[in-house]
Amino acid sequence: MKRFSFLQVLILLIGAVLGSLIARLTANIGFLSWLSFGDTFGVSPFTVNLGVAQFTFGMTFDLTIAAILGLIIALLICRWMR
Repeated sequence: MKRFSFLQVLILLIGAVLGSLIARLTANIGFLSWLSFGDTFGVSPFTVNLGVAQFTFGMTFDLTIAAILGLIIALLICRWMR
């Protein structure tokens, strides 16, 4: 199993962020609105108060078709870089 380098992980994150941005920008455009179709899942934020310290945990993912396409393109770029 090959490991991802820091640059490849960065490319994957950029692909997901650009895909999400494209989904938001095309949400109100009629023939491109399908790119913003998706769902949000994860753990809602919750707080643990220990008296001395307070921690907040939580993570949600907003997965859209455009974000998935961005990740696929980023994966192809990572494969091309090897």
